Amino acid sequence: MNDSSWGAPPQAGYWGPPGQGPVAGAAPAGPAYDAYGAQPPLETRPMPIVSDVPASGGDQDDDRGAARLSGPLFRDEVPTPTPQTNTQHTQQPQKPQEPMPSAPQPVPAPQKKSAGRDLGAAIGVGVGLGAVILASLFIVKAVFVGVVAIAVVVGLWELTKRLKERKGIKAPLVPLAVGGAAMVVAGYLRGAEGAWVAMALTALAILVWRMTEPPDGYLRDVTAGAFAAFYVPFLATFVSLMLTADDGPWRVLTFLLLTVVSDTGAYAIGWRFGSHKLAPRISPGKTREGLVGAVTFAMAAGALCMEFLIDGGTWWQGLLLGLAVAASATLGDLGESMIKRDLGIKDMGTLLPGHGGIMDRLDSLLPTAPVVWLLFVVFVGAS
Repeated sequence: MNDSSWGAPPQAGYWGPPGQGPVAGAAPAGPAYDAYGAQPPLETRPMPIVSDVPASGGDQDDDRGAARLSGPLFRDEVPTPTPQTNTQHTQQPQKPQEPMPSAPQPVPAPQKKSAGRDLGAAIGVGVGLGAVILASLFIVKAVFVGVVAIAVVVGLWELTKRLKERKGIKAPLVPLAVGGAAMVVAGYLRGAEGAWVAMALTALAILVWRMTEPPDGYLRDVTAGAFAAFYVPFLATFVSLMLTADDGPWRVLTFLLLTVVSDTGAYAIGWRFGSHKLAPRISPGKTREGLVGAVTFAMAAGALCMEFLIDGGTWWQGLLLGLAVAASATLGDLGESMIKRDLGIKDMGTLLPGHGGIMDRLDSLLPTAPVVWLLFVVFVGAS
């Protein structure tokens, strides 16, 4: 080869057009041709023809015994990056598969709100108790006082039983029952002074009665007994004090109606529209909407009762009375809810189907009685 061949373009038929590689049948390019330094331009420089061998070993490598092509073609060559790659074996990044849309699930039918108790039994028991109370209230006052005394004794039995079962507290039931009934009767016969004397004697009887047992837990038991004496019979004594007035039956009826209407309004509105909890840590069922319902219902009923049932009463006094009843009844309900939460129980008893126990019905009545008695004294006098 003479000097005129240096830098000359490749012969026709030896190299194909740029970008198409060697023409079929042509001699492959290799180091023998490259040794003369006559290389084609960079844009037409051919790549070595390499057999189609996987870049990495697999199950077929051992079966066929084929040698791997890894590294440079010859040992003395330095591997250089090539501008072109064989796209046949290039691993393309795979896009994450999008989850197939699942079949539409049937929408469950909305569940109706549950009242949380047997309304039929609750209404039946309530009507029966109301008939007994009304009959005794307007026929013979003394019979009504007896009904209150019986309710107090049963309530004390439920409370002391639960204290013993859940906390191991042994509040003496005998002096509580005797003293509690005596308080109710004394309040009716001797007024507030009689009630205070009976309360003091009951507390003393609790201290003495508990001395007949070992001293372990003495302070705990007598403290629980004094609390029970105040919480149940002493507060119930204010119902007897209301009954001593000339229009006593109507005052007691107003007290009972406003408390029941307040509870009913809170229950109805709270069950239907309640969404904001009033005291979730104490009573999850109480809602602010229910409280609004209690206040509204009680104020409306109070205006009617003071205007038409109470001698010398006016409608605006009834509005204040209803507001006070709604507040005291709600606080009384929350107070007993605290007691039941501390004891870890839902109801104080099972004596009244649909209601629980006697104490579950007295929870809002007991703290409301002194409030109503006081407002009656302020508005229309004690007698």
